[in-house]
Amino acid sequence: MSTPYLVCLDIDGTTVDHDGRLHEPVRTAVQEVMAAGHHVVLATGRAVVGTLPMLEALGITTGYAVCANGAITVRLDAGADAGYELLEAVTFDPAPALRVLRAEFPTALVAVEEVGVGFKVSAPFPDGELDGTPRVVPFEELMAHPVTRLTIRDPESTSEAFVAGTERIGLHGVEYAVGWSAWLDITPEGVSKGAALEHVRRLLDVEPALTVAVGDQRNDLEMLRWAARGVAMGNAPDEVKDVADEVAGHVDEDGLVAVLAAVPRG
Repeated sequence: MSTPYLVCLDIDGTTVDHDGRLHEPVRTAVQEVMAAGHHVVLATGRAVVGTLPMLEALGITTGYAVCANGAITVRLDAGADAGYELLEAVTFDPAPALRVLRAEFPTALVAVEEVGVGFKVSAPFPDGELDGTPRVVPFEELMAHPVTRLTIRDPESTSEAFVAGTERIGLHGVEYAVGWSAWLDITPEGVSKGAALEHVRRLLDVEPALTVAVGDQRNDLEMLRWAARGVAMGNAPDEVKDVADEVAGHVDEDGLVAVLAAVPRG
């Protein structure tokens, strides 16, 4: 067996297509990497409840997963009631950011994550966009307690408008990433997929040179910079491709398969 690598995979737009479908060649390629003795860790913006079905579909039953763009790290444990142990959940006070964001994006929808449950929301999001069963609450409740993540969404706007708006605001004391649509995720300062994966790498005792990360969006930038081999999907924006060591094929063409085939076998 070759020396174990740490292979870190984004989910949406990387492992599954934009309709949430896992293609069989990708599933097979992931299982072949694990069968060769390597560690496969999903690193996603999804909540824990949205990550668990993907772990099951890929046959990943041990190891770790990074959720909420790095704010949450879990260790998979089939013996636990929920199927995992919560290792870390980094929180922040959402109120300061939410006040300025509401002024900049007054018609936007707001969600805050409830770890292991789903989301509290200001109003219903478009179907299928949030994990779990979202729960509508008064706006003041969204600001009342520390959270791992704050999400702003405007189905009538664009990602370009969200980038421009956040630059005008100049958010401080938090990390943020704009998605492929008008979707803004905000996490605690210093939190990213890359930072969480470095913690996982140390837990697994994998050499830094043996790290691979694949992603397709702005919330993957730190992860791609962190990895010894950072790969952007062919469907990624140019700013993501620019920081990657290489560019894979499009997610619709199973671009991840060739990336995984290049991970050494025994």
